[in-house]
Amino acid sequence: MTAHKSFKIIVILALGFALLPLNIFAGESKEGETPGEEEFNATEMIMHHIGDAHGWHFFGEGENSITLPLPVILYTENGLVTFMSSEFHHDTEGHHVVEKDGMRFVNLHEDIYRLNAGAETVEFDEEHHPLNASKPWDLSITKNVAAMFLTVILMILFFWIGLARHHKKHEHAPKGFNNVLETLVLFVRDEIAIPQLGEKKYMKFMPFLLTVFFFIWITNLMGLLPGAANVTGNIAVTVSLGLFTLVLIFVNGNKHFWKHTFWMPGIPTWVKPILAIVEGAGLFIKPIALMIRLFANITAGHIIILSLIGLIFILEHAGVAGISVPFALFITVLELLVAFLQAFIFTILSALFIGMAVEEHEHH
Repeated sequence: MTAHKSFKIIVILALGFALLPLNIFAGESKEGETPGEEEFNATEMIMHHIGDAHGWHFFGEGENSITLPLPVILYTENGLVTFMSSEFHHDTEGHHVVEKDGMRFVNLHEDIYRLNAGAETVEFDEEHHPLNASKPWDLSITKNVAAMFLTVILMILFFWIGLARHHKKHEHAPKGFNNVLETLVLFVRDEIAIPQLGEKKYMKFMPFLLTVFFFIWITNLMGLLPGAANVTGNIAVTVSLGLFTLVLIFVNGNKHFWKHTFWMPGIPTWVKPILAIVEGAGLFIKPIALMIRLFANITAGHIIILSLIGLIFILEHAGVAGISVPFALFITVLELLVAFLQAFIFTILSALFIGMAVEEHEHH
């Protein structure tokens, strides 16, 4: 396939991604209402599409929407309670009550509450906080969790069943998609792992670096599809990824690393406690920088695309599409690059921080 044809395919796909939300947003009027009766709320629309949810909504509204129901798993003082998200009947305003095991539950903006005994419906204070309900522990398989499971399944298919099986059966280089995967694996090894960790120690951390790189990259790409989950745009996910890097630093840090962190040699003694505080704080700032960078860049890209498309409905003029759609197309194509770039940056910085912890220091 020539570079020209590849570029055309990318542009066509990006244009499709940019235009599909037009149909999604246009159908978001409530049942029985005609267009124009309710003012378009851009903030609500954007937060709905980048946020997590208990059901995987693709398009449509209300009873006519296409939504994949997901398991709701709640831990209460009476034990586990499970049911499917479809039992809420697409209600996220707390109006529809689900009764299970003698308890009553409502979905309030994707936060599930248990109604107090005797309460028929949820009541709110002036700031719209529920007065007669409490939140159980929510262990549900949400849209983001389902997307992570899908990413894991794809990675198993690509590497374990695809690439690994090929190398077990054949000695020659793989072709097609497997060749692309092997090229990326070698890229992570030669451009990230070896330069940051060294020839002697890079193999120990290759499984982690490869997993992080492909997990972030695949979820970023899937997040660009209409109706897909915004996994790496969820701060809980990026916090978890950053904590993995922090744990590896703590577990693998050698004595030279800890000595240079908390009692740096070669400087006046009275300065050492000050530097120990700064360096100790730096241990936690590093993963925080990792998680915020990934979260902010991915979320910002989604918000920009949705905002550009939303301009058509805010200004209520079809002519705006002539400006907003090309800009949304440009940002979407740019996001294809950002998806790879953010996976690369997170992986190389993780390797750098781990490499600093395992580096051997020679003193003469």
